[in-house]
Amino acid sequence: MAAECQKPAKAPPFRRMINWKRLCVAWMPAIAAGLFLSQVVVGQIQEAPPPVTNANPAPPTTSPMPTERESAPSPKSGEPAPQGNAASMQNGDSNQSGDSSVEGEAGQFVFRKKVEEVVLHATVVDQQNNLVSDLGRNGFQVYEDGKPQQITSFHQERVPVALGILIDNSGSMLPKRAAVNQAALNLIHSTNPQDEIFVVNFGEEYYLNQNFTNDESKLRAALQHIETRGSTALYDAVVASASHMKRETTLQKRALLVVTDGGDNASQETLEEAVQELQAKDGPVVYVIALTNPSKRLSATMRALETLSLKTGGSAYFPTDVQEVDSITREIASAIRSQYVIGYKSSSTASGHVFHGIEVQASDSSRRKLRVQTRNGYYSDSKGGTS
Repeated sequence: MAAECQKPAKAPPFRRMINWKRLCVAWMPAIAAGLFLSQVVVGQIQEAPPPVTNANPAPPTTSPMPTERESAPSPKSGEPAPQGNAASMQNGDSNQSGDSSVEGEAGQFVFRKKVEEVVLHATVVDQQNNLVSDLGRNGFQVYEDGKPQQITSFHQERVPVALGILIDNSGSMLPKRAAVNQAALNLIHSTNPQDEIFVVNFGEEYYLNQNFTNDESKLRAALQHIETRGSTALYDAVVASASHMKRETTLQKRALLVVTDGGDNASQETLEEAVQELQAKDGPVVYVIALTNPSKRLSATMRALETLSLKTGGSAYFPTDVQEVDSITREIASAIRSQYVIGYKSSSTASGHVFHGIEVQASDSSRRKLRVQTRNGYYSDSKGGTS
């Protein structure tokens, strides 16, 4: 990815995500037929072994491969001999994958799965939709799959943010880009020196025009990079940006701002697949600003964009005028800065790729009715639990 992030004359595209599941389903019959034919041909041309006679004795039976112990070379002169036994070697491997082991009774090693922290970014508002930013740890209750969870970390201060700004580069956005770019600068102006921001322009392809930086001049130049194209691969751009964020930053607080004027019509990812990718434990909060045609306010496009944002704990905005985008980005910047960062270690023992529903409740000393906006759940990995 590092090579892709260097932008010479033209920004290279993100590596396109391949939908391996569809690819395998589509090509499986051809692959199976090819394997069958190859076995038939090999069987036909393979010569029969000569009969075993006294003149032609059978070769001595040998092991097809040496055992691991036989094939391991001896230490060279001056090199230390390997230490430990097989159990300790397995322990070293498991530590790399997030496991740990302790020696139990009778010298047996018991492996214990390391449970990673689930991190939530929560925005709290009152009944008048005013931000509430003065709650303490005891003001929150977290539930996973209906069961209460113990909060293990809590941050209320302005923690650094990893932010991706994704701008639709389709032809219909051209008259709106100047106002959109200026509004996007509202987010950049609200940043801290420790924040990290990147810019992606997307159409049929999606381009990383500026990798993570806090340099406003570089970000401004990236926003002004306009190459209008017809199609819109919005889901692919969002998934690629979330993946880039996962690889390239260690900041826990992550958000994506997506500005578009239409729905997706060119992605390999479906809406459901994109949402599932975003609902990983460390997935970003997604905010969407959609400058859609007023006649399409109740369309599938609007519902899809709302789903993309709400399921990650973000919001979707549908302004009627491009000039409204300025105030919306200021609102988003304030929401990001007012978020609570809440961590807990899941008590779930479920294994496999499982969705875990999350509910967060908040209350203050006056017992006002407060609303918490955060993601509605996450997918655990294939190893079980949240590790």
